[in-house]
Amino acid sequence: MIPNVFNINFAEPIVFLWLCIVIFAIVVFRYFLLAGIFHLYFYIWKSKTWEIRKLNKKQYPPEQFRKEIFWSLLTALIFSVIGAFTAVLLQQGHTAIYLDINAFPLLWFPVSILLSMFIHETYYYWVHRWMHQPKVYKIVHHVHHESKITSAWTAFSFHPIEGILEALIMPLIVILLPMHIYAILIHLTIMTITAAINHLDIEIYPKNIVGNQLGKYMIGATHHSHHHKYYRYNYGLYFTFWDKIGKTESPNFVKEFDERKEIQ
Repeated sequence: MIPNVFNINFAEPIVFLWLCIVIFAIVVFRYFLLAGIFHLYFYIWKSKTWEIRKLNKKQYPPEQFRKEIFWSLLTALIFSVIGAFTAVLLQQGHTAIYLDINAFPLLWFPVSILLSMFIHETYYYWVHRWMHQPKVYKIVHHVHHESKITSAWTAFSFHPIEGILEALIMPLIVILLPMHIYAILIHLTIMTITAAINHLDIEIYPKNIVGNQLGKYMIGATHHSHHHKYYRYNYGLYFTFWDKIGKTESPNFVKEFDERKEIQ
């Protein structure tokens, strides 16, 4: 069992409520901070520089921003409740989370992050494909696709059911996979950053050997824009390998990615 943090019991209702509030504040702050940085840099400060990499030429609708903030705050609330529940499991010794960095070889720290991302990728790909079944789509996934022209603010704009499906995988991972608490935080930060990149509607991968390889095997704005544009392609989260294996990668993706303009 993990020793009580701050000598309080997270399972007590009032403590659990406060824990939800604290986690909610952290999730919302992280969302606004990262999405705000991406928006300010690519759409305001350096807008002229990156305009040639814009994937959709239509304007981002102002009313869409308000809807995305509403759904994202609701998603943050769901994430906070499930995060607080995970903290209770941690405190009661029901997870594989460890706090002593020396409990496992140091090499395990980055390996655990990669394994966690692989599990998350696999889970998300198949759940995402399932959510595109017509009956499920109409109830659950249509909210995310109401954002025809995506932005960094679109990253967590989900129907509550989809928000729950998105959040459940992390508790399952940490129950089964030994991870240091900081490794979990790194994974969650990567998740937020890549979600913003994927929905940015501006392709940021450089037009060089490294950028070409990253952009074809790690999901970026071009790859994910094809999902919002064509619906039946590109279901991945971080990497493109499941789309390649499942033959669900857009046939136009590589051509469009290769045709991106050089940034001066």
